[in-house]
Amino acid sequence: MQSVEWQGERLRLLDQRRLPTEIVYVDCVDATQVTQAISELSVRGAPAIGIAAAYGVVLAARGIEADDFSDFLEQLTPYCDQLASVRPTAINLRVAVDRMMRALLECRNAPLDSLFEILLAEAQSLHREDREIHLAIGAAGAARINLGDGILTHCNTGSLATGGYGTALGVIRSAWAMGKKIRVFVGETRPVLQGARLTMWELREDGIPATLITDSMAAHFMRRGAIQCCVVGADRIATNGDVANKIGTYSLAVLAKAHGIPFYVAAPVATIDPTTSSGNTILIEERDPTEITHICGVPIAPPGVTVANPAFDITPAEYITAIVTEKGVVAPHQVATLI
Repeated sequence: MQSVEWQGERLRLLDQRRLPTEIVYVDCVDATQVTQAISELSVRGAPAIGIAAAYGVVLAARGIEADDFSDFLEQLTPYCDQLASVRPTAINLRVAVDRMMRALLECRNAPLDSLFEILLAEAQSLHREDREIHLAIGAAGAARINLGDGILTHCNTGSLATGGYGTALGVIRSAWAMGKKIRVFVGETRPVLQGARLTMWELREDGIPATLITDSMAAHFMRRGAIQCCVVGADRIATNGDVANKIGTYSLAVLAKAHGIPFYVAAPVATIDPTTSSGNTILIEERDPTEITHICGVPIAPPGVTVANPAFDITPAEYITAIVTEKGVVAPHQVATLI
């Protein structure tokens, strides 16, 4: 099932807030609606929100009436800035919007009435490439998986979070397709429960054996020998190999190292940020406190409590065994060579 689809005059998003109990779509006809959908997690996952942002630029361009290229660019830029900054930790938003702007600038001499089609073609190209990239990541990562391995994954990194295949979940899919008879352990991923709601749903659709556990159970299953490796995604990778990913990733990496278990990060090369030298400078998004105090709209904490809700954490490179990309598998300190 595709999480992001262009349908002629609109962008259709599978509303991931409603899964797994309901399959509902959000239709966006302008850039503001795309920005809102990204902010509210109707669409989520670093690659998927990058694709959605690219189509958001297309929708913004459709509504512009300009006298010349400079006027067109001036009107479009605020929408691009808004889309690129709505979720500040994931680098994919900025990468996608920057790519759209480069495509536009390369056609500054084209007729104004052709700019919409030029931008649409670029967004669709980005969307197609995403799946090809993740198929390559899946194949590269699956080579590191052994027959019968128990694999722990965190958050959702499958087709819902990407253009249709997945990063960490793409590695798991590829290993299963190769007949490696893996077993998957899925952390629930508090506070929004992407693992329980989304990853388990995808794995059931694929027929891959999976066991749902709470985030606090990981050490227990590692100690019992049920887990042979961890595979997670990434929202931003610094040039020194530090990784920003869904909150809870850091603790899993520390546990994995303590138990001698390989810890792999699967992500496209575009996730490596050449302007970020270490994880210490990555801005961590702070989200709505109600994500902590409520589950599915039901309060679970006393009213008025103080809440901290960082959406991501930083895993230092020293805790990461390797980073799996479409260009191959490298040690964390080697990621800068892939840019």
